[in-house]
Amino acid sequence: MSRTSAARPPAGTVLVLHGGQSLSTAPTSPAQLAVLRMIPVARAVRRAVGPAGVEVRRPRFSMRGWNGPYASPVADVTNWLDAAAGPVVLIGHSMGARAALRAAGHPRVVAVAGLAPWLPPGEPVAQLAGRAVLLAHGDRDRVTSPAETWAFAELARAVTQVTTVSVPGGEHAMLAHARGWHRLAADFAAAAFRLAAGQPGWGRRPGGSPRTRSRGPRRS
Repeated sequence: MSRTSAARPPAGTVLVLHGGQSLSTAPTSPAQLAVLRMIPVARAVRRAVGPAGVEVRRPRFSMRGWNGPYASPVADVTNWLDAAAGPVVLIGHSMGARAALRAAGHPRVVAVAGLAPWLPPGEPVAQLAGRAVLLAHGDRDRVTSPAETWAFAELARAVTQVTTVSVPGGEHAMLAHARGWHRLAADFAAAAFRLAAGQPGWGRRPGGSPRTRSRGPRRS
C-alpha cells in the first residue's frame, strides 16, 4: 500500500453508540454489558459498509448516565461528530439512541437509527429534518417503552421520513432475534450511504418500489 492510499480519508463514518443509565456520573468501562452488546452490531455494520471505504467506530461515553438536563452523552456525540470524516450515520441503542437522535442536527449527520431507544415524552424532533430515521423496538421490551417510540416517530414524521420496525418477541438487550437486529442496523447504514451518494436508499428498491419483508421485524 502506498503512503498516499494509506492516508486517504474514509468515505464516511458510522458511530455505534451503546446504552447506559438514567442517572450516573460514574465513568464507563469497556467491560459494561451495554458496551459489549454493541460489538456484534458494529461488526455487522462494518461488513456492510467497510468495502465502500466507510469507517465504523464504537466509542464509549464518558459517563454512564444521561443525568437529566445535563444530557451528558450528547456532548460526547457532538465532539465525535466534529472529529469525524465525511457523512456520518449514527446508530444507537437505548440511551445511545436518545443521544444520537438529539445530536442528529449536526451538519455531518445524514441518517440516524435508534434500536430499542429511550425516548420519553418531550424529546425534540426539529433537529431530524432532512435525515433518514429508523426506529426499531421489540414488543417485549420492559426497560424502554415501544409506545413512546411510536409516539416519537409520529412527531418526527412532521419533519422527515421515519421508518419504524416492530420486532416481535424482541426485548431490550436485543438478544432475542439478535441476527435480525444486527442485519437491520447494517442494512440501514449501507442504504444511508447509498442515498447520500444519490443511489436508491433505505426502504426503496431500484425503480422506487417499497421494500417489504414477509418474516422477521415488521417495518412501516
